[in-house]
Amino acid sequence: MQNALTIDLEEYFQIHVLSDLIRPDAWPHYPSQVEGNTSLLLDLLERFGVKATFFCLGWIGQVHGELIRTIHGHGHEIACHGYAHQVIYRQGHHQFRADVEKAKKILEDACGSQVVGYRAPTYSIRKDTLWALEILEDLGFRYDSSIFPIVHDNYGIPDAPRFPHRIPGKKLIEFPLSTLRIGPFNLPISGGGYFRLLPYAVTRKALQTYTRSNRPFIFYIHPWEINPDTPRVQDMGTFSRFRTYTGIRGALSKFTRLIDEFEFAPAQAVLSGLGFL
Repeated sequence: MQNALTIDLEEYFQIHVLSDLIRPDAWPHYPSQVEGNTSLLLDLLERFGVKATFFCLGWIGQVHGELIRTIHGHGHEIACHGYAHQVIYRQGHHQFRADVEKAKKILEDACGSQVVGYRAPTYSIRKDTLWALEILEDLGFRYDSSIFPIVHDNYGIPDAPRFPHRIPGKKLIEFPLSTLRIGPFNLPISGGGYFRLLPYAVTRKALQTYTRSNRPFIFYIHPWEINPDTPRVQDMGTFSRFRTYTGIRGALSKFTRLIDEFEFAPAQAVLSGLGFL
């Protein structure tokens, strides 16, 4: 059973916690680090012979088109992360469709291949935004990886299925973010801040549990998370700063250990292997 390795391709200043501090029209005024961080990731993945899915912002594809072509040229899957990294529950149906349609076209033009996978910014497909799934299917996506079956202040559907499945009444496949079941609760252990904050042994245990149960694990990380010199943006709340920057200095070594110890592949390849695509 292969596990899915996914990279959410965005800049350090585009994360949701900064969305009220740094608006999209201010993004060009911040120093970009995405190319350097992604180059480091690509070299690391090449060293271990690992291919991944890159959920790319359309904005990144527009400003750094050559980076998208480089990622694709290395044999990685290009998938869509929307255009402007705006959570769905702050958008209407038409705005969401326009954002995703724009991003999909930019990415497909950049890499020359069809983009079939989507991940919502900040996993913002919740119970109140399930309508977005119909739009994704209508736009030609074949799978989504936006639903996090946990309780969280910004996202999550706690009672959602924990493993890949076909969404009832649709052709669209859902590849939910991985969790570790502890009693009646789902512990988030699939990457990002959870990977930085929790001991490596927790992620390792989770992957071993998935392997024993013959289930595919899906892991995610952002390029800025492996760079200890990622700029710290001021005016963030104490809790937000803790969630955003804690563990960043050790993330690269933990990530290196992860891809050395476990087998990973792009999300599309994992779902194809399971017979979903």
